[in-house]
Amino acid sequence: MKAPDVRGEAWFTDLYTTCHAPVTRYGMRRLSSVDSARELAQEVFVVAWRRRLDVPGHALPWLYGVARRLLANYYRTERATSAPQIDTAVADEVGLVNTVVDLRAAMATLTDNDQEMLRLIGWEELSLPEAAVVLGCSRATAAVRLHRARRRLAAAMTACGNPMNNPAAVPL
Repeated sequence: MKAPDVRGEAWFTDLYTTCHAPVTRYGMRRLSSVDSARELAQEVFVVAWRRRLDVPGHALPWLYGVARRLLANYYRTERATSAPQIDTAVADEVGLVNTVVDLRAAMATLTDNDQEMLRLIGWEELSLPEAAVVLGCSRATAAVRLHRARRRLAAAMTACGNPMNNPAAVPL
């Protein structure tokens, strides 16, 4: 009797059902359109299917890593020309809008690696070990990178005239 394929269609359907929405949101926060984010998610799952034997049990950080590399390829071929616009009608307070504007301006001054680390922790709500998987580094290296990125973000916010008392508490 032939052993069942543990990484077959049922496995992939479960992976897709569980992880498609988070991967799409990951793309939406980094790309200018919903369609581009959906296309990125499709490409991520094509890679996941092709490399299904390499996908770890806790797949989401691995999928984010695939998305990150696909985005790097995308950005190498097409540079973003404008910063994302903030819908001020959504914000209830002018102070919050100013903080968000300052935060985005400060983030734009950071390196791509610093931005990615802060986004993985802040936007994607990954743990430090999960972020390390996405970035392909050790947990200790990720901790140092996060500490340094937060410190540089705080300095950039101060330069924007909006000092941060606790950079770890600011939602990105």
